[in-house]
Amino acid sequence: MDVLSLGIYVVDVLGRPIDQFPEKGKLALFDELGIHTGGCANNTAIALTRLGISAGAMGKVGTDAFGDLILQMLIDNGVDTSGMQQDPSSSTSFTFVAVASDGERTFYHYIGANGELCEADLDWEVIKRAKILHIAGALVMPRFDGAPMANVLRAAKSFGITTSLDTAYDATGKWLETLEPCLSYVDMFMPSIVEAQYLTGISDAREIAQFLRSRYGIHTVVIKMGENGSYASTPEAEYFASAYPVDVVDATGAGDAYVAGFLAGTIMDWDLKATAELASATGAACVTAMGTTDGIQNLEETLKISHQRSEE
Repeated sequence: MDVLSLGIYVVDVLGRPIDQFPEKGKLALFDELGIHTGGCANNTAIALTRLGISAGAMGKVGTDAFGDLILQMLIDNGVDTSGMQQDPSSSTSFTFVAVASDGERTFYHYIGANGELCEADLDWEVIKRAKILHIAGALVMPRFDGAPMANVLRAAKSFGITTSLDTAYDATGKWLETLEPCLSYVDMFMPSIVEAQYLTGISDAREIAQFLRSRYGIHTVVIKMGENGSYASTPEAEYFASAYPVDVVDATGAGDAYVAGFLAGTIMDWDLKATAELASATGAACVTAMGTTDGIQNLEETLKISHQRSEE
């Protein structure tokens, strides 16, 4: 297994376009409804297999229709689900996503089974099979965030596994207090610019990367900046990748798709520029369709997006 995607698994119900909510007690109509599987770990795992990278899923869902839907979608996309648990005592995590006319999203989230995932749930025989352990959804897994996550990252590194971490938005506002125990055991860290700014108190992407590397020794720091592109940095190189101009239908999952592209380039041993460009192209493909993974193509089709830039 190339990458094990450990973290949050969610069912997303998307409505579009929703530019404002009605007054309390009133009704408003929207044009398009989609029911999709989502969650950072889910999205990244599926995007990886679309790109031809072997991926596994590890997390917790309920023994309900939404849990069944998530597992079936993973299986249909060739993801190894041997690390997934169905918990009869909790319900599958759920998000309602209101997608505005410009593609921007507003979320209502029920934390559900993701909030119950803990260190004792993890199957180390599955983890040990992975070249990269990617934890996706840090800061929204209350029983796993902090010291338990740090324990898992430290143990993974001791087995020679490359560790990767992606964060979610921390509604509790604790940010670094929760994440700091983990960062010294992270080889690749890929937050969004907003998340990185809250974590570090620094606004500039290059300065954020320098801070994280000097304080925690993180080898690869990638800052996702949405329509402003991304910044990727290692001790040896740095690269700013601008975003590809595509018709945005739904930006949900674009950051997770970007991460999948970056992990794929890493597994294929591409250089930083090629890896970041593949990541950008994967993120661009994602936003061209409703849902978190519907727009993502195979590696050949995704590379056509990046080739457009080199031909301009």
